[in-house]
Amino acid sequence: MNKDTFVIGVDYGSDSVRSVLVDAKNGRELASSVFYYPRWQQGLFCDAPQNQFRQHPLDYVEGLEQTIKDCLAKAGGNAASAVKAISVDTTGSTPVAVDETGTPLALLPGFENNPHAMFVLWKDHTGIKEAAEINEHATKFDTNYLQYVGGIYSSEWFWAKLLRTLRADEAVRNAMHSWVEHCDWIPFLLTGGKDVSQIMRGRCSAGHKALWSAEFGGLPPDEFFSSLDPLLKGITSKLFKDTYTSDVSAGNLSAEWASRLGLSTDVVVGVGAFDAHMGAVGGQIEAYHLSKVMGTSTCDILVAPTQDLEGKLIKGICGQVDGSVIPGMLGMEAGQSAFGDTYAWFRNLLAWPLQNLLSQSKLIDAQTAGALRDELSGKIIAELSKQAALLPIDENELAVDWFNGRRTPDANQELKGAITGLGLGSDAPRVFKALAEATCFGAKKIVDRFISEGVPVKGIIGVGGVARKSPYIMQMMADVLGMPIRIHSQEQTCAMGAAMFAATVAGIYPNVEEAMKAMGAGFDMEYYPEKANQEIYKLRAQQYTQLGNFIEQQTANK
Repeated sequence: MNKDTFVIGVDYGSDSVRSVLVDAKNGRELASSVFYYPRWQQGLFCDAPQNQFRQHPLDYVEGLEQTIKDCLAKAGGNAASAVKAISVDTTGSTPVAVDETGTPLALLPGFENNPHAMFVLWKDHTGIKEAAEINEHATKFDTNYLQYVGGIYSSEWFWAKLLRTLRADEAVRNAMHSWVEHCDWIPFLLTGGKDVSQIMRGRCSAGHKALWSAEFGGLPPDEFFSSLDPLLKGITSKLFKDTYTSDVSAGNLSAEWASRLGLSTDVVVGVGAFDAHMGAVGGQIEAYHLSKVMGTSTCDILVAPTQDLEGKLIKGICGQVDGSVIPGMLGMEAGQSAFGDTYAWFRNLLAWPLQNLLSQSKLIDAQTAGALRDELSGKIIAELSKQAALLPIDENELAVDWFNGRRTPDANQELKGAITGLGLGSDAPRVFKALAEATCFGAKKIVDRFISEGVPVKGIIGVGGVARKSPYIMQMMADVLGMPIRIHSQEQTCAMGAAMFAATVAGIYPNVEEAMKAMGAGFDMEYYPEKANQEIYKLRAQQYTQLGNFIEQQTANK
């Protein structure tokens, strides 16, 4: 690699897409760019009280073009000519209805403003009823088709969202030919695909969310789905049988996209995967070390040699799939449906007067009011963390973190968050402290489940925005888990993981492990548990469990 050899990693998050241009020789970031989805920012096509969260494909397409071009412009010189490959990660499960050409219906006339024709974001829970039906239906078959997804199907996943969409909108149902994950559609788009049957479906998304397994010979049989609902009859023939790991090429950049981006058609495009799975690679995951990708939610990834867990089924997690993270290793996924979103909810609750009353002030003009609103809203979480850190850790307030349902262990998206132990002295820092503890107790439940199922957790790797920006949360988590937490130094870990896969797909490295070694940035912080706090947190974790059990019982009795 004497000549410049660059790769691009693209990371689609819940609120924005970010691209990084990386020197494949050493992992040095040459440029990065972020694009916030404009339609999403306006709250279009979403209905939070109904758990409906949809994203328009144009947000994705515009962001893809703008961020890559921006990276190349920032790098300058001959950067574009040195780019060898692009790989992409996305949120998931975030599928969309497409026609026979693989075009999302929202890009076709008549469907432009139809939420059911758009990508159904991972945190959309409108399919709770459908998920419950899938779980009940699975008990009727001799083969346990849920065995590799922890035994419980979630409303956050592929089939529940498909069935909900088919039932909800006849026009979409009639126009839809297939159902495609976001992480599979972007490589198909970049390579100029025109036939949906040619989409290369990633092992990651198919195994963790769509019930694909080599043991089943692909997806469960048509009988499983058609007997669940006749609307699903024949759908498997329009989906896929084969899957591909992310070290495989999905093809070359099409002439159209090469022209749009200013790149060559020699650029290779890798098979896509979910953000946390590539983020774990970007964060230099190690066997039996839990990689916690912490953002709006958490996605916790653990890898182990496949032969170590031969015949072992882990209950209540989000899947165990051979090759979903690192080809040749078993990838296991867990997570929390709301993490950063829990803090954001409380911030928005406190900021309600700023958002709704400040503009009515007769003391300041509108421009000053807007600037003041933005300034104060941006400081709330940091100041709450500072004040909460001064409080004794055995305060009365206690919370459960199921503000967007429970992902793991044991998925149940009907559950709700709770705060108890409130009194007249319960101010904002005390409530925030309880919420922060709840997210850490939720993280402990995941670690405990792996251990109880016979999968050791030898260490914790923290990646993502919360891991790097909130020492208060990370120290508390180390205390609650009773384990050190190493924080990866890379800011854009998911995008960097995508870049590592791009370098592998391009043949620059023989496998992604070698790419991780050469391109990884290492760790620059570590949090150690404070022994004085651990016993108190053990007691409060038990109280968290008791409160959670009560909420779960009340939910079941509705």
